[in-house]
Amino acid sequence: MTTEIFWLTLTVTMTALFWMPYVVNRMLEMGVMGVVGNPASDTVPKAAWAERMTHAHANAVENLVVFAPLVLGVAIANLSTPTTIAACQLYFFARAAHYVIYTLGIPFLRTVAFAAGFVAQITLAVNILGAA
Repeated sequence: MTTEIFWLTLTVTMTALFWMPYVVNRMLEMGVMGVVGNPASDTVPKAAWAERMTHAHANAVENLVVFAPLVLGVAIANLSTPTTIAACQLYFFARAAHYVIYTLGIPFLRTVAFAAGFVAQITLAVNILGAA
């Protein structure tokens, strides 16, 4: 397993766990049966942090769709370098920071964290395209 795949696996696992806190909040707001039932699609949490967390999770999933194939491309083409490893590490920590900062409602820092993740994605893409 490459180091990039290791960081991808950590990122996927982290993203897969992002739903838990806001679902616990929904259970507190709606009761367990209200959550395991079929809540209306327009039902939003009463707690502002939980709504922001829901959006942060969706954003993480949307960006994972870009990040994962890039990491797989690096691994399949055997293009691992210290730069690609650093990009994968940067992406993981940028997305973790984005999730927390978004949940806390800190706009400017949220954008910085998002941009750091984007830089990591572009770094991987440039590495792949440079090898073509």
